[in-house]
Amino acid sequence: MVTAAACKTGVERFLKLKAPHVKDFELVNERGETPQDLLDAAKVLVIGAGGLGCEILKNLTMSGFKDIHVIDMDTIDVSNLNRQFLFRQADVGRPKAEVAAEFIKRRSPNVSIVPHYKRIQDMPEEFYLQFSVVVCGLDSIEARRWINAFLYGLVESHGFEGFKPMVDGGTEGFKGNVRVILPTMGACWECGLDLHGAKTTYPICTIANTPRLPEHCIEWASVLEWPRRFPDTKLDGDDADHISWLVEQASERAAQFNITGITYSLTQGVVKNIIPAIASTNAIIAAACTNEALKLVTLCNPMLSNYLQFSGDDGVYSYTFEYDKREDCLVCGNKESEVSLSASATLEELIDMLKEDKAFQLRAPSLAFGSEMLYYQNPESLEKLTRPNLQRSVKDLFASSSTLTVTDPAVPTSLQVTVIFTD
Repeated sequence: MVTAAACKTGVERFLKLKAPHVKDFELVNERGETPQDLLDAAKVLVIGAGGLGCEILKNLTMSGFKDIHVIDMDTIDVSNLNRQFLFRQADVGRPKAEVAAEFIKRRSPNVSIVPHYKRIQDMPEEFYLQFSVVVCGLDSIEARRWINAFLYGLVESHGFEGFKPMVDGGTEGFKGNVRVILPTMGACWECGLDLHGAKTTYPICTIANTPRLPEHCIEWASVLEWPRRFPDTKLDGDDADHISWLVEQASERAAQFNITGITYSLTQGVVKNIIPAIASTNAIIAAACTNEALKLVTLCNPMLSNYLQFSGDDGVYSYTFEYDKREDCLVCGNKESEVSLSASATLEELIDMLKEDKAFQLRAPSLAFGSEMLYYQNPESLEKLTRPNLQRSVKDLFASSSTLTVTDPAVPTSLQVTVIFTD
């Protein structure tokens, strides 16, 4: 087995080598720091301690990073154990960040690793300002959007002190990608939001009348039966009682059509649109993320500019290209965006448009026009107060070309959206 000490020696030797094709490369910068000095002083934040996060933590440790923080709001499930190798059967139910940190500490006692069993949105601004680089191993688009916009905001409010490069890794079955994001200096994560497709759906006629797959039965239970039985309760894919009820209903439905394969994990996967993770894909993408973090911190080689795509479906294929900054990006582009709809459309239809439009993909938008509250999702008192506006036409609430202020949990900043009537 390769030890951490052996890896450390290898990294130290590598960082002392001069680049063979760069004549003016110097091992000491203007402040007298070598690449090894920069690595020793680096403090890295890893967001996510799941399948990708476990690989990233292991790689960072073996690459010589000595000061690591890891944040994850999730706990360990038995289904995680087949690929999230920092966890064991006895750890089921415990916070992922804490168990991962304990494991790393046992194997590499010279590494300082601090776990945070919290949501990234709960950490103060000062927490993020301490890091040299942020490495993301997330499985949530919403979380990625939030941290991307937040890091962009740090530069705007703190200047160079708030400049925190982000390396984002993502996997989907046998496919994966890595992005290097330099806030305010190029394309941000939001610029590529439209690369992420919509959730897989099934025709209502199929799930209602002629189901052929276990997924059809699960969709029947979640899309048709749940709203009928519990009209006032929103289905929560992380609630064990909700998922267990769906399993029971879907199993009964499946038995009627001689369909097998209904399981708890499959049911939750369909509800949350989870694509099964492949351990080898996680390993490849985590290695690429670690390489980029090492290059960003030590400046030992040119960094990725700025997108790596990997596919292992029919062999091994990778491709790098520079993703362009979008001028109409909600985060780093023109802060004002436009939407067009009929003047007779209701405010609720406008909100649905903001949820479904690929350029926005908001989750629970709240809208205001100047000082006037149009619709607020929270708190409950304001939601109840503004709820009647949902059925009013937009022409009764504001004029065409009016600019609305939109807030949403997916992004930490408010958006300016100009609404243009088409008639």
